[in-house]
Amino acid sequence: SALARELNEAAARLARGVVDEIDDGRRRFVAGAIGPLTVSLSNSPDADDPGFRVVTFDQVRTAYTEQVRALIAGGSDVLLVETIFDSLNAKAALVAIQDVFAQDGVRLPIMISAAVGRGGETMISAQTVEAFWTAVAHVNPLSVGLNCSLGPDLMYPFLEQLASKSSAAISCYPNAGLPNPLSPTGFDLEPDDMARHLGHFAKDGLINIAGGCCGNTPAHVAAIAKALDDQPGRAIPARAITGDEVRRRSVTVPRPLQLSGSQPFVQQPGVFMMIGERTNVAGSPKFARLIKDGKYDEAVSIARQQVENGANVIDICMDEGMIDGIVAMTRFLQLLGSEPEVAKVPFMIDSSKWEVLEAGLACLQGKGIVNSISLKEGEATFRERARTIHRYGAAVVVMAFDEEGQAATYADRIRICERAYRILVDEIGFPPEDIIFDPNILTVATGMEEHDNYAVDFIEATRWIKTHLPHAKVSGGVSNISFSFRGNNVVREAMHSAFL
Repeated sequence: SALARELNEAAARLARGVVDEIDDGRRRFVAGAIGPLTVSLSNSPDADDPGFRVVTFDQVRTAYTEQVRALIAGGSDVLLVETIFDSLNAKAALVAIQDVFAQDGVRLPIMISAAVGRGGETMISAQTVEAFWTAVAHVNPLSVGLNCSLGPDLMYPFLEQLASKSSAAISCYPNAGLPNPLSPTGFDLEPDDMARHLGHFAKDGLINIAGGCCGNTPAHVAAIAKALDDQPGRAIPARAITGDEVRRRSVTVPRPLQLSGSQPFVQQPGVFMMIGERTNVAGSPKFARLIKDGKYDEAVSIARQQVENGANVIDICMDEGMIDGIVAMTRFLQLLGSEPEVAKVPFMIDSSKWEVLEAGLACLQGKGIVNSISLKEGEATFRERARTIHRYGAAVVVMAFDEEGQAATYADRIRICERAYRILVDEIGFPPEDIIFDPNILTVATGMEEHDNYAVDFIEATRWIKTHLPHAKVSGGVSNISFSFRGNNVVREAMHSAFL
């Protein structure tokens, strides 16, 4: 550990010294490289136990934290998380960077670069480049791009996809083709070949930053620089607006909720997002029994069934007195991460215990949803938890609940939701499209007069939120509305249909 810090700081100081010695009127920068590890947080090395991991998220984050501090101490201008083969490892690095920024009062631009395979996926975690961008966009990076892995001839379609989705600059520094032991450099492509390919990317408006990775010599880099010298570079889209800009401007362009597992999910306007709750111990007695009995492999089959039946997101909850929530949530999510047909969808981590939600966040390679936080324990706790969720890049369900209790009336619903929105968007900078309010679907037809307007009040609160809290989303547990008729499914289903 001490040697890692010494090596990184020394490397940055050497680069800083060379840069500072050059005085030719051009600005040069030192990028502190934060490369991949030899271990994966997304995959098991044990063929007999897909839920096994060699390291924990916290161990990886701690190691990266030390490296980040060393690179900053050595004089880096930029932090470059590169050659990413496991997107959960990359998220640990990004959380570490944000932790250092918050704790040490420093802030540097962040660059992110992934390695892709022939299928357009990050090599080990099978995540597409669009899903990867969705998972890391929350750090507002200076650039995102691709490096290493393939030669430039095979990168074009992946760069094209990334350039069409990302609001950041696009970088590309490929290997000099494939390894070739008969070549003087050990790789296939000569300097002119690299210059031609990178020039093609620039001409087509796909990149802003170019270079070379494995097999590239100073001659390769010089040829690339010459080829791109008069190219304009990709036009960078306008950044998404947040905070005060949302409040000041009447924003009419929809901003959908974007999530990802190994594949991206974009909520379509006017279409329900279907959340499967059979992997919730409160929603499925069978699932709860399997988890209690330690039959996790069988429990995974329930998650697979939900995805096959069309769930856009699956809700995972382990809140039960006989279950250790942290252990169960971690184990189950790691098993799901090794199940490609399930891991392709985003996950919703559901718990009333904050420590369980944190454990779940550390297992998500993509962009999921935290369910839930509220103002129940006051604004200070709400802010702290919201900032943590934002550091991990997740969306959040916010319950209409404050220090005075659960919101039951229309007035309380909109008061609490607006208060939470202003804290999240105006103070923390939380993307408003990543906020999902739950204004409490409560039971009607109980025989108590004060409950008669519960359904209408939820609908009117939803209408108010959509009008006054731009881009925020709304969710609700529809089955609550009909609890008075438990056992009479015909009536319940009719009520649910009418309510929807």
